[in-house]
Amino acid sequence: QATSIETSACVGDLNDPKNKLREAFFHHSAIRCFWLGHNGRCRYYGKKCIDLFWQGGQVTSYVAKFYLGMNSLGLIRKKSEVQLNKEVVRVATAAMKDAADNSDWNFSNKFRLLQAEHLSLNNRHCPVTVLPLYDESIESARKSGFIHEQGLACEKAGNYCKGVLKMEKALEYLNQARECYEKWGSDVKVALIQK
Repeated sequence: QATSIETSACVGDLNDPKNKLREAFFHHSAIRCFWLGHNGRCRYYGKKCIDLFWQGGQVTSYVAKFYLGMNSLGLIRKKSEVQLNKEVVRVATAAMKDAADNSDWNFSNKFRLLQAEHLSLNNRHCPVTVLPLYDESIESARKSGFIHEQGLACEKAGNYCKGVLKMEKALEYLNQARECYEKWGSDVKVALIQK
């Protein structure tokens, strides 16, 4: 209750279609929830984003699709609404391919990470196929200066390696992720990596 009152005081009525702040509020709430690992809340705010700008071609729409795709991959791993989430991943991956074709420096790392994560769902025991995609995502994010997305790709690669029992490689990726998150200034992500 207090949260909705505070939100109303800060951004106004989120049900009012004339409220220009609601798109930013839903977008940032979805991304914040993704980074904090709140899949259900990310999905909730992500659905709000879909209602507002899913078909749009602006950068905000592509970024939202990336985070919703990544969130949906996490939900698929948890066996939650698998068919619905597979469709979200399909749409997000297609959008990232389109975006990367038009702006490689901004979207190539996102496209490669979605590909790697999607492939890792079905190829748990084929690191030769999956790890190069993670590495391409990491390198692309590094070149573009997206330290948080470089950390995310390292984290996901590390988790994949743990799953296929490549513990030395997992530790290497997770240490890289921790370093990226430290540079980014995210104590929360650093703490999660160190667990």
